[in-house]
Amino acid sequence: MKTFRLGLRPRPAAVHRSGRSPARTCEAPIAPSRRGIPTFFEFLAHPFAFRLGVAAVLALFCAATAAQPYPSRPVRIVVPQAAGGGVDIWARSIALKLTETWGQQIIIDNRPGANGIIGIEQVTKAKPDGYTIAAAFTSVLTINPHVYKSLPYDTFRDLAPITQTVTNTIVLVVNPYLPAHSVKQLVALGKSRPADLAYGSFGVGNMTHLAGELLRLEAGMKPVHVPYKGETPAVTDLIGGQVAYIFATAPGVAAHIKSGRLRLLATCGEQRATAYPDTPTMIESGFPKVVVTGWGGFLAPAGTAPEIIQKFQRDTARHLQSPDLRDRLSAIGSEPSGTTPEQFAAFLKSETDKWARVSKAAGIYQSQ
Repeated sequence: MKTFRLGLRPRPAAVHRSGRSPARTCEAPIAPSRRGIPTFFEFLAHPFAFRLGVAAVLALFCAATAAQPYPSRPVRIVVPQAAGGGVDIWARSIALKLTETWGQQIIIDNRPGANGIIGIEQVTKAKPDGYTIAAAFTSVLTINPHVYKSLPYDTFRDLAPITQTVTNTIVLVVNPYLPAHSVKQLVALGKSRPADLAYGSFGVGNMTHLAGELLRLEAGMKPVHVPYKGETPAVTDLIGGQVAYIFATAPGVAAHIKSGRLRLLATCGEQRATAYPDTPTMIESGFPKVVVTGWGGFLAPAGTAPEIIQKFQRDTARHLQSPDLRDRLSAIGSEPSGTTPEQFAAFLKSETDKWARVSKAAGIYQSQ
């Protein structure tokens, strides 16, 4: 049986110049067809040819997969809060717009607990392919590192900033049955009945906890602190009368303020909120140190491709500038942003430094 080189006609026997016969090939023999050329099936039967074919198919598959535009399947946005909270509201609003643009479903996955740690940890451990994104906020990214001695994530090491989505108005609200229609009346009530006045927060070390501590320190009050596992249960108990007051994000309580289930006493920005122009700030109420502003943003697991981050940021920022979404968010106390990844990264650094000083002043630095 003659030996053939793959895909070539058989060569006649030759004699080397030295007179020696040419070296034998190590290829396995392929039985030639009657025309002297291996048929297609004879070619595939050769071990080397089979491996070459498999490699070619895999290369074509990988090329086709890489060529698919992002996203080519549903995207999961992890919200480290219960459904109905401020972060959940803006995340769902943006997700709806992105679904319309991309033609892919954007799934909101609420993972509350441990002041947002549970949800963020899931994102940091996800594959950095752009299909798991965090909808995060002030406390989980820039306050937790100062309150907790040990965290399963590092904001700057394990996460890639995409864009700051909103700036949230922080408000002081009370149960409407409480005989307090101003911050000064609330403070007076707290001083006269310190054991009976309790305030709720969204968790130990949460921004709402620090706001409560700032008021306690400046007013000289001694209220009982009741931490909850997120925004929704805290607001629910405030409406039910289990606690007297809370600091909250405006989007999370806007509907309750409008319905009269909660009474708004003050906002916590340096200027009056657009959504509540008739409500005084904490500065105007006589407590200038209680200035707190919340915010939220999208982040991806570290290592996510820059082109995916840029696409997510670009499309999110475009939707945040649309009149319908902008008006909807502004009406509940969320001012749309849409910063670049670089701007968001710099903002995270400045916020981290600020909350380090506040947590130390409040006496809860690395207390957990």
